[in-house]
Amino acid sequence: MSNARSLARRCAIQALYTWQLTGNELAVIDNDFRTEHDMSGVEVKYFQEILHQVVLHKGELDDHLASLLDRPINEVDPVERAILRMGVYELEFRLDVPYRVVINEAVELAKTFGAEHGHKYVNGILDGVAKKLRSAEVEAKKRSPSARKKKPEVTVTVKPSKSK
Repeated sequence: MSNARSLARRCAIQALYTWQLTGNELAVIDNDFRTEHDMSGVEVKYFQEILHQVVLHKGELDDHLASLLDRPINEVDPVERAILRMGVYELEFRLDVPYRVVINEAVELAKTFGAEHGHKYVNGILDGVAKKLRSAEVEAKKRSPSARKKKPEVTVTVKPSKSK
């Protein structure tokens, strides 16, 4: 994915975090974030889509997460909760983004903003969601030749020994 998309996700996570903690109106958070942060290089439309659509579909996104979480969604660290919701949003609604990209981007965000081992938690949960929401894509990836580990080819040449 493009760096502009990665930056959009990074900004969206920060804005979603703000929304979760303050409960302020999205329009205010959106406007404040874009005026207070350097948005050069950011795909602003993608930032806004993630911010607004994650909040709009929060209940549905949380439902996808519920069976995979080891605690209620509101007890998940707020940073990881924002990352998980964004990841599920992309897995469900942005089929143009490969599931591995969604998971990798989320893991990187969790490494940057989350708790010490939060990236492992995010990886495991989103992998489970991907298996449900993108089962055909996940299975196709498993079956592809590039997904299987190839054994290295070894050629052994035996030279005849010299007789004395």
